[in-house]
Amino acid sequence: MLIDTHAHINDERLLPLAADIHAGLPEKGMESLVVVGYDRPSSETAAALAAEYPRYYASVGIHPHDADSATKEDYEYFERVSAFDKVVAIGEIGLDYYYDLSDREAQKRVFAEQIELGHALKKPMIFHVRDAYGDALKILKDNASKLEYGGVMHCYGGSGEMMREFIKLGLHIAFGGAVTFKNFSKADVVKAVPRGRLLLETDCPYMTPVPYRGKTNLPEYILLVRDKIQEWRKDISVEETTYKNAKELFNI
Repeated sequence: MLIDTHAHINDERLLPLAADIHAGLPEKGMESLVVVGYDRPSSETAAALAAEYPRYYASVGIHPHDADSATKEDYEYFERVSAFDKVVAIGEIGLDYYYDLSDREAQKRVFAEQIELGHALKKPMIFHVRDAYGDALKILKDNASKLEYGGVMHCYGGSGEMMREFIKLGLHIAFGGAVTFKNFSKADVVKAVPRGRLLLETDCPYMTPVPYRGKTNLPEYILLVRDKIQEWRKDISVEETTYKNAKELFNI
């Protein structure tokens, strides 16, 4: 069985399909998935989906794109809803210097605030980092004592050296549809991730894998991610390993 550790069923493209996607998970070889919030409304929808559907779990948080608008009231909501046992993580949180939709200093501040919140709530965290690995690593190192419940570098695209630094902090490394792209150049990084820290995800409806690029990504396409990584990881069963890792990290 597989677990998609990063899915946006709360996206307007997938929300109308939520019931059908949920019903089809077992026949696709999937046990469950984590619906990831990226702002207050999407986090509320993620929690609602987790409450309604047994195979959906939720993560709540403020994406760096929305750091400028993060409020104390948002954090108070995350604290309240995290009492629900199917809210399994804080995220996605982090830094995004590619789009720079929020001021970088605001991104750093909100990132650190949510790390503190995740630690206080005893939850693992889902980290979004794009074109900002140096600053993200510094913030994570500065807050290393607050990472005791773990976390995952979502859609990892950094170097092997940087990956090893995140591993030292006790974090997991997740890969999605990008591994199937012709220009994917991180196969050596995938091969180097310790077996106990590897996770699979789709980031659906984004990051659609080959051969469906250009179409809406779906949770079931995680099988394509699994198969591609299995080509590189002859040392493990990718399905069994990532399933175990996801269960342990998110306490599913």
